Amino acid sequence: MQFEIFTGSTAQVQADCIVVGVHEGSALSPLAAALDRQCAGKLTRFLKSGDFTGRLGETLLLPAFARMKAERILLVGQGRTEVNRKAWRKALHAAVSALSRTRCKTAAIALTRPAPRELDDYLFARSAAEIAHAALYRINDLKSGKKPAPPVLARLKFGPVRPTAAASARRGLTHGNASGNGALLMRNLANLPGNVCTPSYLAEQALRLGEQHANLAVRVLEEAEIRAEKMGCFLAVTAGSEQPPRFIIMEYKGPRARRAPLVLVGKGITFDTGGISLKDPGAMDEMKFDMSGAAAVIGAMATVAELQLPLNVVALIPTCENMPSGRAIKPGDIVTSAAGLTVEILNTDAEGRLILCDALHYARRYKPQAVVDLATLTGACVIALGHHHTGIMANDDALAQELVESGLRADDRAWQLPCTEEYAEQLKSNFADLANVAGRDGGALTAAAFLGKFTTGMSWAHMDIAGSTYASGANKGSTGRPMALLTDFLVRRAGR
Repeated sequence: MQFEIFTGSTAQVQADCIVVGVHEGSALSPLAAALDRQCAGKLTRFLKSGDFTGRLGETLLLPAFARMKAERILLVGQGRTEVNRKAWRKALHAAVSALSRTRCKTAAIALTRPAPRELDDYLFARSAAEIAHAALYRINDLKSGKKPAPPVLARLKFGPVRPTAAASARRGLTHGNASGNGALLMRNLANLPGNVCTPSYLAEQALRLGEQHANLAVRVLEEAEIRAEKMGCFLAVTAGSEQPPRFIIMEYKGPRARRAPLVLVGKGITFDTGGISLKDPGAMDEMKFDMSGAAAVIGAMATVAELQLPLNVVALIPTCENMPSGRAIKPGDIVTSAAGLTVEILNTDAEGRLILCDALHYARRYKPQAVVDLATLTGACVIALGHHHTGIMANDDALAQELVESGLRADDRAWQLPCTEEYAEQLKSNFADLANVAGRDGGALTAAAFLGKFTTGMSWAHMDIAGSTYASGANKGSTGRPMALLTDFLVRRAGR
């Protein structure tokens, strides 16, 4: 997909289809009004029929009127005249979705934008590219029937943008396209079934990405090497599975980057049965999404490499299955982490924190400027925040707020939750240095407190994406979140 910015009159743009907004009560947007004047008021006369009301997200494709350069015009409902970011995003998503069902190869989209204070030209363009990618995404299903023809849409133009702002908008398109490509990779990985996307498969995809980018080095530790690193918590989780574990290390060295690296850690449980603490059958199929943290980190590395950001970034991905068997860990077992702390396993379904704690300890060798881990860690976070916000807990409030602000800019929102010592006290054990669970109260917070025991001396933030990274029900599938947030965070850290 090619993305462009146009700066001139909407009526003069060369495209197969022109997309304009109509507000409630069939009121033309200012950009649509300019098109109406070119075709001698025919658009106004059509709207008087009442066939199109301007309801938010409504679309209608029409043949172009006389004097228009395009062959078709797509009307998109934008609701009230005062357009906020949420309404603009919904209208744009509806527009691209409608275009994907036509045979248009090129389209120029000129919808009413939110006020510049809400959405500047850079964010307008970056968000437009990300939304277009999301609207065009098709799940990589394994159905045997004939698949629908892919969209022929190949080029989208967004505008109009003031000529003085064109450079900023084009930079936004570049970043948004890379973010969208990263989300595409993430969603494709997360949507695969657990019998396809195994730890070995995930490692192969990371190695393939390394082959595509000269400044992205990828290596994979196998079980013997993981054992040599004394990652006893990680090995305890994988003990019940026939699938061998992998520890994926991706190192991106940006041009002219001099600072210590950022380290991203992604939870890569490719299927989570709960182990001996077996989950209820309902919705267990969704546990293929338990590697979404790993998929997000791989997607982020693809974005960083595509943009050639002047930043050093390391990705660490412990990946395995959590299965019940005669070899599986049991409640009451005690294991030793790579950091030397002993952990009493009270619930084998609290496995994500076990593989992450060894990865967080491994991150120390990079002397990182900051560490951010991403994990579908707790159902408790979904209870607390629903599916709207990613939960953020950290030992560094400035880092946490940096991530929250990136989420606000990217419309990929997050919310900071406490991570104080009181929650760590709930993890006390009579038999080991700490337990892996602390009861139902504050479950997301005690999980973060567990991870915090392994991050002393590092600037660290934990992102619990359990509620935001995939959807259930009729729209079941990966959402691609929090790729937009991560892109904003990494771009700003790189000074871009």
